[in-house]
Amino acid sequence: MAKARTRCKWAETHELLVAYHDEEWGVPVHDDRRLFEMLNLEGAQAGLSWLTVLRKREAYRKAFDRFDARKIARYPPSRISALLQDEGIVRNRLKVAAVVENAKAFLAVQKELGSFDRFLWAFVGGKPLRGPGNRQAVQASERMSRELRKRGFRFVGPTICYAFMQAVGMVNDHAVDCFRAPRAV
Repeated sequence: MAKARTRCKWAETHELLVAYHDEEWGVPVHDDRRLFEMLNLEGAQAGLSWLTVLRKREAYRKAFDRFDARKIARYPPSRISALLQDEGIVRNRLKVAAVVENAKAFLAVQKELGSFDRFLWAFVGGKPLRGPGNRQAVQASERMSRELRKRGFRFVGPTICYAFMQAVGMVNDHAVDCFRAPRAV
């Protein structure tokens, strides 16, 4: 009889969470488009469960042109109105508008610094921090939030930034006994 894997408790409540935890959460991401997608999905999650957004992720990708920031930055008001009718995504006017504003800010960061990846990973010194409870990681999320807001990003408070950092592997917050803890970074 095979021994069951021990994983982070939050991931054991739904099969989508199990797959997300086992395959994605905490794995370092360095692709600009994927980082942009995850930042916006974490913003969409504000006030909701991650499972709600995870269930809608494919609809988000379709609705927002696979998170192509160049296309999103040019969305006219009519496109935003249409998105607010899309039952596949969270139809919150502020959250939908934030994706468009974030696309513009994202492109400005790329133009100025050459890479969104380099900009974000600088907050953790280019390598994942070990959590949970790592004060350095919390401080990094606070700095990231301030800098993103200063650059025009929306729905990027410190809590959202910390969750984003966990998701894209900037912080390894897998439980110590989780089978992913040693290999997440």
